[in-house]
Amino acid sequence: QVQLVESGGGLVQAGESLRLSCAASGITFSMYIMRWYRQAQGKQRELVASITSRDTTNYADSLKGRFTISRDNTKNTVYLQMDSLKPEDTAVYYCSAVSSFRAYWGQGTQVTVSS
Repeated sequence: QVQLVESGGGLVQAGESLRLSCAASGITFSMYIMRWYRQAQGKQRELVASITSRDTTNYADSLKGRFTISRDNTKNTVYLQMDSLKPEDTAVYYCSAVSSFRAYWGQGTQVTVSS
């Protein structure tokens, strides 16, 4: 059974940092592209960042320089380091494991940034 479990969310003040983690099981983690998405209340889910099996990264243009995605294939875990957080970063953050054939999703972790 495939599981993606996000953790690390919480309530922080503007300007602070958080690091999200997503632990995967039931897949050959190193073979999957890993992505972080977020969905703010009343808005569509948007792609935040992705990282390939070869550590090639991509970011939403608006987040470049503040967010960093990384992965540890020995721990089957992908991370999202979020710095200089803003109230508009408030959302539920989801990780996703993507291959050519399917995508798996976690349940999400809430990030709330107060002003």
